[in-house]
Amino acid sequence: MKKYILLASILIFCTWNAEGQNNRWQLAEKGGIEWNIKGNVPHDDHIEMSGKKLSVVLRYEVDAHKNFSVNRSIVWPMLRFQPNKTRSHLNKQFALDVRDLLLVNSQSLGQETVDQILLEGLMVVESHFEKNNLRMTRTLYPSTTEAAYFEKYTIQNIGEKAISVDLPDLDMSYISDPTVGIYGGYTYGVKSSEKGYYTIESGKDLTFYITFSARKINESELTFNPEKELIARKEFVNNIWSNLVLETPDNVLNRMFAFAKIRGSESIYETKGGLMHGPGGEAYYAAIWANDQAEYINPFFPYLGYETGNKSALNSFRHFARFMNDEYKPIPSSIIAEGDGIWHGAKDRGDGAMIAYGAARYALAKGSKAEAEELWALIEWTLEYCKRKINENGVVASDSDELENRFPAGKANLCTSGLYYDALISAVYLGKDLGKPNNQLNEYKKEAEALRKSIEKHFGYKVEGFDTYRYYEGNDILRSWICIPLTVGIFDRYQGTIDALFSPRLWSDDGLLTQAGTETFWDRSTLYALRGVFAAGATEKGLEYLEKYSQRRLLGEHVPYAIEAWPEGSQRYLSAESGLYCRIFTEGIFGIRPTGLKSFEITPHMPLMWNYMNLKSVKAFDETFDINITRKEDELEVIIKSKSGKALSKRIKQGETIQVKF
Repeated sequence: MKKYILLASILIFCTWNAEGQNNRWQLAEKGGIEWNIKGNVPHDDHIEMSGKKLSVVLRYEVDAHKNFSVNRSIVWPMLRFQPNKTRSHLNKQFALDVRDLLLVNSQSLGQETVDQILLEGLMVVESHFEKNNLRMTRTLYPSTTEAAYFEKYTIQNIGEKAISVDLPDLDMSYISDPTVGIYGGYTYGVKSSEKGYYTIESGKDLTFYITFSARKINESELTFNPEKELIARKEFVNNIWSNLVLETPDNVLNRMFAFAKIRGSESIYETKGGLMHGPGGEAYYAAIWANDQAEYINPFFPYLGYETGNKSALNSFRHFARFMNDEYKPIPSSIIAEGDGIWHGAKDRGDGAMIAYGAARYALAKGSKAEAEELWALIEWTLEYCKRKINENGVVASDSDELENRFPAGKANLCTSGLYYDALISAVYLGKDLGKPNNQLNEYKKEAEALRKSIEKHFGYKVEGFDTYRYYEGNDILRSWICIPLTVGIFDRYQGTIDALFSPRLWSDDGLLTQAGTETFWDRSTLYALRGVFAAGATEKGLEYLEKYSQRRLLGEHVPYAIEAWPEGSQRYLSAESGLYCRIFTEGIFGIRPTGLKSFEITPHMPLMWNYMNLKSVKAFDETFDINITRKEDELEVIIKSKSGKALSKRIKQGETIQVKF
């Protein structure tokens, strides 16, 4: 066995190394990723970074001559316009090239050569100017708490003689039309921290900052400390990277997991309606959705222990709960404009099932009895709503699904019924810990059992030769969302489903196609599928495709996060998809399933080529604990130790389940 593992490990390393040679980016030694620029230009890409009061999309390029340029698209979500719809926020693009405004020895800088770009929750660009014997370091980052974005420029004299540098007095401001602003006019603009004439001696450097900010016109101008803001951004990243730490022999997976925690956590906005996690992408801010927030990201936050994330999750459920009603009319798909409006354009997308699923899983993982009691009414209501939508085939009817009629979903789709099934199971676990009536919980259990049978009877099908699921009645083309049963513990058709998912009909270089025969892909279904494949125990197959996906997203041409879709949205980095990436590990590979406010089951699926896998500083179930799993010949040694001193140590077979209670 040991010889086999060693040989297989060598083969995997060689395969990874061969693939790695084609990667544009590589892992940075101290964290993050770096692009060491050789002859592989021109190249352009974009990345989004966010804080509580703004988000910035940087569209950057290194041209054929190795000059760097960036176009900054900055969104201020809480500076809103009429009509107060989802995208009615202040959004401005600044293509300002600071380099061209500088004079060195009374001349322009001339030819730039970009040496390296580093991404680590901020962007660092290292360049040199041979003509002027100087180096330039650009550091680009948003404020964590203010409506400002910063760029730090450091010019270092690497020549033998002193140089003179002229910095412009950069102070440009604009005012928006006050007649269409919700709060009147907004002033926004660009300002430099330094101006005038400077001498830089040999070996010395000069630092200055550029600030892009906005505010309501009747508010006083704020004074920023860009260096303190940089420290705060680095502290945010370090804090996120210090909790829920993934350790495996695969450093690409470890690093992408770390990046996913950043993108999943940073996109939370301080609105008048409370903290709201927003997808981003220059479109979706100061608003919440039943899928992105309630279903995708909220169940993840308790494991990370990011308090801002947990508060935003609870706040989102409180907003959805505002729309409970005695007539059981559907809850809106989205609550927009800082809580002042709604969007329900695709009618019922299965939102009740999404909310029930997310609220129950969040409450269990958070481990707070007070929060669980508060959320119970919403969980009860959404479960009852879904029950009332059960059709003659025993599955849940809805007008559309989360793709909002981009692709057909019939009158009842597999996603909605799968989520409702999982929500019923979670409600039974949660209700027991809350002391809810046994007859109510027994009814939920019976409904789950009946629904599982109906899912098999109605959706179980042979599609394109695969023994899997049809997505809706009449569907005869493979769809990516056939993965849903695997994520909710329904493995009746796991082999045919996995074969279909990874067949050439669905799998592409960018993951799953939404529908076979198209070019459209949405990362969310790929991320669900990978989680489900591991949960079903197809560990080696899952690892093969997880590695391919992670290499492409972290080190390829468009990095470093999971994306939304293509061709729609130009592969925007919507935030909740990064939460789904992390859940591949917590729920798929480690197999964590909440069973109570202080309990969970864990079913590890460790790849044969790994000798260990750890999750350090897990924050769920009102505890902080580590999960350490080590291969011991043909068994796995699982050690779970909490900071409160409680510990569990057990040897199990691969795929065996352990019950854990704090």
